[in-house]
Amino acid sequence: MPIKNVKEEKKNLRTFYRTLRGSFSEEERKTLDTSMQKRLFSLHQYQAADTVLTYVSKDSEPDTFRIIKRAWRDGKKVAVPRCIDNTCEMTFYYITSFKQLASGSFGVMEPKPAQCQPWEGDGQGSICIVPGMAFDCEGFRLGYGKGYYDRFLSGYHGFTVGLCYSKCVRWSLPRSKYDRPVAILVTDRFFRKIKKTSEQRRSGSDE
Repeated sequence: MPIKNVKEEKKNLRTFYRTLRGSFSEEERKTLDTSMQKRLFSLHQYQAADTVLTYVSKDSEPDTFRIIKRAWRDGKKVAVPRCIDNTCEMTFYYITSFKQLASGSFGVMEPKPAQCQPWEGDGQGSICIVPGMAFDCEGFRLGYGKGYYDRFLSGYHGFTVGLCYSKCVRWSLPRSKYDRPVAILVTDRFFRKIKKTSEQRRSGSDE
């Protein structure tokens, strides 16, 4: 019963935040994205990283196309995810041009494996930008319900950043034992560094 309640609550929250994000005007969204990106680029973890792992944004998500362009200009490698068919797992591939992307799972732009090299490693020296419809003050996210990122983050040891509009930050979100918090939350208005609980430190999540 509790599991069903969590799933139902998450479903209702997704509907709410999808509508909220869809209500932003194009001008408002651009302003919010620019503010968010400036905060991201000011992080010493971003500046020190040699590789940026990031989702490719769509619809009402915080824009990552400008983040990818900036990372290239900063001399960093960029890797983006591709969902593995018939699984809930994904693999990251390096891209050097947007021409290496094609529409894939769920209408998301994904790398073309024949044109890209796979990213390998445990995350050392990299930063991972994690998507979410909403985040809470402990770094947990409201994802899209498939679990791709939670599975990936369970074995990732780099620095994780959640990008989120400040209007989509809650004090707390429903969560399951498989949910993984990010190390820092970056919004259009503030940063929030997440303190690890003793359980998270034991599991070695996020760094």
